[in-house]
Amino acid sequence: MTDSDYQGARKYWKVLKGRLTDEGSQLVTNCYQLKMPAEDGKMRLTDVATTEQILRLIQSIPSKKAEPFKLWLAQVGSERLNEVQNPELTIDRAMRQYRVLGYTEDWINTRLQSIQFRKDLTDEWDRSGVCEELEYAILTNLMSKEWSGKTVSEYKQFKDLKKENLRDNMTSLELALTMLAETTTTAISKGEDPEGIDESAGVAQRGARVAGNARVEIEGELGRPVVSPKNAKELPGRLDEKFLGE
Repeated sequence: MTDSDYQGARKYWKVLKGRLTDEGSQLVTNCYQLKMPAEDGKMRLTDVATTEQILRLIQSIPSKKAEPFKLWLAQVGSERLNEVQNPELTIDRAMRQYRVLGYTEDWINTRLQSIQFRKDLTDEWDRSGVCEELEYAILTNLMSKEWSGKTVSEYKQFKDLKKENLRDNMTSLELALTMLAETTTTAISKGEDPEGIDESAGVAQRGARVAGNARVEIEGELGRPVVSPKNAKELPGRLDEKFLGE
């Protein structure tokens, strides 16, 4: 983006770090260094940054190559501000993105329903005193293990996923059982009013067990596993009926 060779880019990065520091930005302070292979083949400490930090750096580069990224960031920011005023726009955006990726309308509707069920559950957890992301993750893992036989990380590994969203790579049947686990857990929690993560964990396991029992019965009828190793990448172009049913 700076239209310079290695040495030029190195010098520019040094100048840019100084300028950002003078502006009071914490970005440079928050950047870390990791040992990475250099041109001479040796492992040397190299500045690294997260996606958010890199996008912030792009905003500080006065280059024609950076301009498209800046325009895109401005557009995304404008869209998010509009969605704050009108939350329905968030749903419309999600539907458009899923369509572009090739998901069927039935799958999209199921996926959007799963988002609502998940929100209902996290709202109930908040009411019960479970409000930290780590505690959410613990309870979610318990539920996933109970109904599918796999933790979230095991499930993602089974589907050969890395940073991708697990639910975006589930079949309709997997999504339906996930929703059954969550809506049952929400209903039990509202009825029993647990306090804190320990009591909520027991409720989460019981709610997910309902979906686990349903999975076993479905597998008995179908004669095959419900939890599928397939992910969205395996079927280019679109998710066909065969994938959605398996």
